[in-house]
This record gives sequence, C-alpha cells and structure tokens, in this order.
Amino acid sequence: MKQQGIGARLLRKEDDRYLRGRGEFIADIVLPGQCEVAFLRSPLAHARIRGIHVPEAIAAQTFTAADLADVQAIRAVSKLPGFRVSEQPVLAADKVRHVGEPLALCFAEDRAAAEDAVGLVEVDFEELPAVHDMLQAREPDSPLLHEDWDRNVFLETFVDGDIETPAAHAAASVTREYRTARQCMAPIEGRGVVAYWDSRKNLLTVYTSTQMPHVVRSGLSECLGLEEDAIRVIAPDVGGGFGYKGILLAEEVCLAWLTLRLGRPVRWIEDRREHLIGNADCREHHYRITAHADANGKLLALDAEVTVDSGAYSAYPFSACLEAAQVASILPGPYDFSGYRCRTFSAATNKCAILPYRGVARTGVCYAMELTLDALARELGLEPWQVRMANLVPPEKMPFDNITRKHFDSGDYPECMRRAVQAIDLDAWRERQRTPEPDGRLIGVGFSIYCEQSAHGTSVYSGWGIPMIPGYEEAFVRVTPNGGLDIRVGVQSHGQSMETTFAQLAHEILGVDTDRVRVMHGDTADTAYSTGTWGSRSMVMAGGAVATACDALAARLRTVAASMLGVDPEGIVLADGEARSQGGSLSLRELAYLWYRRPQDLPRGLGVTSLETNAAYKPVHDHGVFSYAAHAVAVAVDPELGTVELLDYAIVEDGGVLVNPMVVDGQIIGGTAQGIGTALYEEMAFDSAGQPLASTFSDYLLPGACEMPDIRIEHMETPSPYTRFGVKGVGEGGAIAPPAAIGNAVNDALRFVGAEITETPMTPRRILAAIARATQPDTETGT
Repeated sequence: MKQQGIGARLLRKEDDRYLRGRGEFIADIVLPGQCEVAFLRSPLAHARIRGIHVPEAIAAQTFTAADLADVQAIRAVSKLPGFRVSEQPVLAADKVRHVGEPLALCFAEDRAAAEDAVGLVEVDFEELPAVHDMLQAREPDSPLLHEDWDRNVFLETFVDGDIETPAAHAAASVTREYRTARQCMAPIEGRGVVAYWDSRKNLLTVYTSTQMPHVVRSGLSECLGLEEDAIRVIAPDVGGGFGYKGILLAEEVCLAWLTLRLGRPVRWIEDRREHLIGNADCREHHYRITAHADANGKLLALDAEVTVDSGAYSAYPFSACLEAAQVASILPGPYDFSGYRCRTFSAATNKCAILPYRGVARTGVCYAMELTLDALARELGLEPWQVRMANLVPPEKMPFDNITRKHFDSGDYPECMRRAVQAIDLDAWRERQRTPEPDGRLIGVGFSIYCEQSAHGTSVYSGWGIPMIPGYEEAFVRVTPNGGLDIRVGVQSHGQSMETTFAQLAHEILGVDTDRVRVMHGDTADTAYSTGTWGSRSMVMAGGAVATACDALAARLRTVAASMLGVDPEGIVLADGEARSQGGSLSLRELAYLWYRRPQDLPRGLGVTSLETNAAYKPVHDHGVFSYAAHAVAVAVDPELGTVELLDYAIVEDGGVLVNPMVVDGQIIGGTAQGIGTALYEEMAFDSAGQPLASTFSDYLLPGACEMPDIRIEHMETPSPYTRFGVKGVGEGGAIAPPAAIGNAVNDALRFVGAEITETPMTPRRILAAIARATQPDTETGT
C-alpha cells in the first residue's frame, strides 16, 4: 500500500465527484411540491417605512414583517463592557438600515414568477440621511441608525500602555494613515436555503450553504421559538465559504418560518446581485499609526487608533465587535517590543453587516503594520528586512507571550524572514533597480510577515461573551462490516479537503486504506455539536478528535486480533489494512466479518463491547496555536498608466506538521489569490447616499488566472508542542500577507519618484494620484 498517512501528497477524494459533476449543492436540491422564494429588498440605505402595499392579486403569496410578528429578531450580543445591542428584524418593519435589507418575501412555483410578484409590492419610504463613512459615523452629530443608541459605535476598546517613556529614546518616528476597502467574499456558490417540514419525524429540516450547521440550528431555535431537537440543519456540498457562510441569515429564518406556514418545501437561491449589494461585506478598516524605533530599527513603541466599519447590524454569532476588538490584540503581530497603546471603534454605518472574511482582522492589521515598518526603514536608511529581523521573536524565546499576552507556541520567525529574502533573490532585484527599465517602469521589492492564531479555544472566546463559544470538538468512528471506516465530524468542509485529510489521520493510526474511509459532515442529525469551520481550527480540533477516537478503536482492534492470533495485544501492528503479529495476520475485513457476522467464533470475556467509539479533543493549551509565513514579491509599476505587474512571488510558510502538503499548497495559493484581489482589484464602494456602486462582476473586479503569478512555496515544519501530531491551522494564512507585501513592493518602486500609497486596492487611479501628489509643485512654497 502506498504511503497515505501524515505527510503524503494524496489526491483529494472529493475531486472525483466534483470533476464529474456529481456534487450536490443547494441549487441541486429539488423536493416534491417545492416552491421558490424571492425577496423584496430595500433600494434605500436609510429610511422609515411608512407603509407596504401588497396588491390583492398576490396577497396570498406575499409576507411582510407584520406576518412574522412571532419571529424574534436576530441578536448577536457581546458581553464586552459598553457593547451596544442591535435588533436585526428578519424582515424590516419600521425602518431600513442598508440597501438590500429584506422587506417582504413572495413565493411562487418558479423564481421568475416569485420575482414578478415582488415587483408588484409597493413601499412608501421617508428617506433619511445615510451614514456612509465609518469616521463620519463616530461623530456626535451623525444620524443615528438605532434610535436607542447615543452614538453609532457598537463598541470602543482601549489597550492603554506606556508609550511616552520608550518613545523618548527613538531615533526615528513615523505616522501614517491607512484605509482598506470594503470587499465582498465572492464564493463560487452564493448562499441558498431549502426548508421543509418532515411530518413523519415532526422535524423542521433546513438545507443551507453554511460553514456551521449547528450554530445555524441554534440561531433558528432562538428566532423561531422551537427546541433545537425539533430542527435539523444539513449543509450539503458547499461551494466556498471564506466567512461569508459563517452567519445566521435572515433568509434562513424566513424560509424556515415559511415552510411551517405553508406545509410545503420552499427554496431561495441567492443571485449575485443580492450577494454584492445586500448580504455581507468585510475588511473596511481605517488606521492611524505612529511608530517609534531606535537607530537599528528596533521598535520601541506603537500608538494606534483603528476604526472598523461594522455595518448596520451585529451579525450572528460573531457579533459586530469581532474585527475591531481583535485588531487591538493582534496588531503587534510576531514582533517583540515594550510600548503599546491602541484604541479601536466598531462603527455602525448604513451598509450591510461586516463578517470575518478569510484572515479575519489580520489582513488589515498586517497591511498597516508592515507598511509602517517599511516607512521606518526608509526613514532610517535600512533595508526593510533588517528592520523586521531587529524585531521578530527569536526561536529561543518560544513559547513566548507578547505584549498583548498572545501565547506563541513555537516557530523560527527570523529564519522564515531570511529564507524569504533568499527566495526572492533580493540582491539581484536591487542590482536591477540601479539601471532604469527600458519601458520606463519602476521596479520594487516588498516583504511582509504575519502570524495566524488558529484553533482558538474556549478561554479566548468566553471573554467575548458572544453567542458561540468553542469547546471540545468531537468525532465518531466506526468499523463497517466490510472492514472500512466511517468517520463523523461536526465541522463542515467547504474546500478544506477534510474527506481526504481526516482519512489520512485514520490511516496513520489504523492502517486502513484511505479509499475505505468515508468522512461524513454537515448534518446536525448525524454529528456531534460543533461551532463549525472557521479560524483555521478544523485539523487541530476535529483532526485531534478523529485521532483520539482512532486511538481508542485501534486498542479494540488489537485486542480482538490478539485474541484470534493467540498473541499479546502489544505485539499487534495495524498497517496496510491488516492486524499483524509474528504469529500471523488478519485483515480488517476479516476482523469486521468476525465481529459482526461470526460473533460465536470470538472468545468469551474479550472485553471489547463495540467497534465504534467517539472522542472529544482540545489542545493542551487553550489559547490556540500560531502558524506564520513571510511573503516576498517583486513588482513593476508603470508611472504613466499606474498599473502593477507581479514579476515574482515567493512564500516561506510554517504551518507545523503538514498532514497533506498538496492540500496546504492549495490553501496557500487560493488564499494568496484572494489577497492579491484585496491588494489590487476588489472594492465595494458606496456613494454618500449609502448606495453600493457595484452590483455585478463588471463593476466588482476579481483576479483571474491571468492576474496570478507563478507562486513558489517553501515549507518550514515546526511542530506545535500543544497539538496532536504537532499540526497547526493554515486555512487563512495565504490571504493575510499579500496586500502588505505588494503594498511594500509598490512603495519600494514609487520611492524613486518620491510617492507612497497607503490605501487598498492599489488601483491605477490611486497610484497615479500618489505620483501626482509627490511630483506636482507645492503652491505655497513654489517647490
């Protein structure tokens, strides 16, 4: 049997059905008697609802907030002091607070007819001033989104430290403002819901494209007033999540209510316009940062004020405060310094809610921190990588608690940075920069390094007091009568290759062929409660549970095999689908046949009760584990057109022990593609009336194959001392570093014309504006 366990570049089991068109997504589910649902959505960002008129002809197929009076609003509350609570009605009742907010739903035999009905509903609005900018939202005279609030801020946090004392010794200080654009997550498959009432089981069944079916079930229970055991949530194949599918949707609640009302299956499939204008965005941050360093680039103190645009409502379950409050704790990153102060604001605006997109707050944090370090390097006349080497936590300090008490488990960050400098061949690019390019373009090289806290534990989230607190992750394993293996996990796969990698863990312990392993997930009726797939936690948490359950099963298989072979269980080795000893061997198929079909042939008093077991797992320490990577990129910037070409891209990554390096490479490359989108292309802009300015992919730009460089990846594998097999999470890392690395490369090129850019995406318009600011004469001084 070929090597299939930890470290094997095993082809993905999932791909057989995907490549053959045999996957089952929400839009593939058609139930007998099913009808289609369309939503009437607000065309205004902020308005009072004076009335909704439903023509008599469609009255029987149309429902508004008045019909759903018994449904509770969605509430994602945090217990952090000062948090302001928003009530998100599943259908707007008295007021709309963002474009795209659902006002009414219509059902019909097909989607076109449902949309025709929606077009007949009339709404009388009293338009109100819109709060379109997060800094405007903080002003005391800003129009209030929620009238019971005193200001448009969900939460303000403050990390207060002494920065004046260390800053007094600084050889250089720099102050910068940064903005990162609001984005859409743009998974291949949008959201979708199919709901029906199973009268035989007395069970509400909801199919939904989600990352966390158990959390959706909890949310539905709260809104509908049903016990959780009366609700079954199923996530079939999911075409990408990235955080967008990590919340409870108003549409999920509405369709669950509707099927209870109608007694027939109902379905809603999100179209791309709904996704772009109304359902959820991410990553809109503003930073004001001052950094102080000594002559060698050693960071002495950092002072920051950060605002995150959280939109109109607090999204269930993560809440509106997750991004901004996380910024305060993760801004120092992998750097060791003593002076730190940070104030954050979660601002409420007339936009849809913000969600934790792949990388969560880290992408913006990395962009702001890494560009600031490069600004310090230019001020001090040092190479940017030298400044990082002066500040990165050395391996001999591991495990390490940084200034915000983040506990780093293991790693060699300086070595990662050194390898990135070598991988991009910095000396060669510096030599090339000494000679002007024939086409007039400017060459730049940029670096960024980050850390990704993955598999956050109970202690991390209990302090937030949000509706979802992760605990133990559970797994169930069972030997099947033919000698295969069933594994059930509560996490949900939407591209992470869990059906492959969890099978590899089982092979590592039980020796079972991965083709004989079936991994089942995404169904609350069949799996243990889980907070789902987010935060790069699945391999650490659910993988640890799978391994623990397989350990227990392995002990039972050795006992049964030893009893049949007449040897001690300690002498049994499970490998290549067999239980082997010096006295002979039995295949797992033979052992299963004996257990299930010929129990009379088993010796009495065996001490084994079943060939199935479940187990729960948490890492040794509860504060998560840290993976990290350094990205290095070379670019060419056209000063006439403002365009950026990625000439070379190298990544040095440390994700602990890699279960399947091919899968890890896929995660890194996919994340990097999204990071390139953040850096150069993606922006959900709004006008002063709160109107989104992109409603199709003609307006909202995404990188494609032609925009992707040939990415070279080098792996470092520093095991975590806290996890099974030493694994760490790597699902989000690729998306964190590219905006910072590309931003630093662009600024390295622009320094030749005295320009600097501090905003994403770094579009041609913004680059040309930065050059113009740097090169146009100062009208006051004449220089």
